[in-house]
Amino acid sequence: MSTIFTKIINGELPSYKIYEDEIAVVFLDINPLQKGQVLLVPRKEIDYIYDLDPDTYASLLKRTQYIAQILKSKLNCKRVCMIVEGYEVPHAHIKLIPTNSGADLDVKNIYSASKEELEDIHKLLNS
Repeated sequence: MSTIFTKIINGELPSYKIYEDEIAVVFLDINPLQKGQVLLVPRKEIDYIYDLDPDTYASLLKRTQYIAQILKSKLNCKRVCMIVEGYEVPHAHIKLIPTNSGADLDVKNIYSASKEELEDIHKLLNS
């Protein structure tokens, strides 16, 4: 059965994509810790990130650096943090979170982003 991320990758579910190539897709997280949080997801549907083949794993990490640079410059944040926990969706993914302090990573901050917020950030990150 396809995961929600596979359905997003295949265009079966709507999303706010900011990057995609033959290895991965990056889209805005609808339940972020901070405004502008994205999910970097491999096209391969593998549950556990450390089960990815070495080339795909290395390619994902290389893309985190590129996407983090975009987030930092467009959102004017101090740092972009990376979280890989892997329990929410059985499809490997990396969360990239724009932050200005360690307090920005507090899970109490998770919220449902509005459609308007997602559209605004999507436009900004794709400009």
